[in-house]
Amino acid sequence: MSITELLHIEYPILQGAMAQIAKAPLVAAVSNAGGLGIIASGGMSGEELRAEIKKTKTLTDKPFGVNLMLMMTNIEELTAVILEEGVKVVTTGAGTPKTYMPIWKEAGITVIPVVPSVMIARKMEQLGADAIVAEGTEAGGHVGETTTMALLPQVVDAVSIPVIAAGGIGDGRGIVAAFALGAQGVQMGTRFLATEECPVHENFKLACLNAKDRDTVVTGRRNGAPVRSIKNKMIKEYQRLEEENVDRDVLEELTLGSLRKAVQEGDTENGSVMAGQITGMITEIKPVSELMQEMVAQAKQVANELTIK
Repeated sequence: MSITELLHIEYPILQGAMAQIAKAPLVAAVSNAGGLGIIASGGMSGEELRAEIKKTKTLTDKPFGVNLMLMMTNIEELTAVILEEGVKVVTTGAGTPKTYMPIWKEAGITVIPVVPSVMIARKMEQLGADAIVAEGTEAGGHVGETTTMALLPQVVDAVSIPVIAAGGIGDGRGIVAAFALGAQGVQMGTRFLATEECPVHENFKLACLNAKDRDTVVTGRRNGAPVRSIKNKMIKEYQRLEEENVDRDVLEELTLGSLRKAVQEGDTENGSVMAGQITGMITEIKPVSELMQEMVAQAKQVANELTIK
């Protein structure tokens, strides 16, 4: 079964669950354009998630999903809301879905874990996952170690369920490349930041437009929590403190509330502007529907013109 059949969508394009960003306006826009919008529940209470699901339902009658960060302390509450609201697609990260998999499967939910390695991909298949998102280190936000081009074919070879590629995909050429490596779909986050429907501060969008190919950096590898963001004043200070091997508490204090500062307040110097390496490809802000149509058309053209001599 193809990803489009599994998820009942027109195009095999999923919108990445970006914390504090992937909310109803963006989620519904992606679903309405033929992809799968995904609500990011990270940092939400159960009632906040319920409100976001209900709002999304008023904006689209198309399928959409919810992402669950499984290390959150209120995961049981969030799971209850998902069941009560009839959500049919769940993507997962930051932990194992083992405890909740039987509950979700009994409710007919399609479960798609996001993984950074072959080992975890195999474990997710054994637990009953319907598909896998193999995410390379080019992605924005929390990342693994392996690049998408190296990780993707290894995951495809290791599991028998459909694999969705994520990390470093910003246009139709990236979609075709992912399919050439064995993916049946793609998940894109950073590219959707620079869309009219994305509910982030305009300064955040401008930071993505202005970033070049080498303007993102991964911090936090030393303490086991690597995150890719656009370089700014706060990131440079974080790097300096990392070099001095300061206590983790000092680093956490520096980044406390930093995502909110960037996303909501537009402070792109002291806030965390999480974005992937494809920011250098983004040159303008567009409506989601226009972006989706352009990417699909480009992918079809590239695929038709592809020849190996």
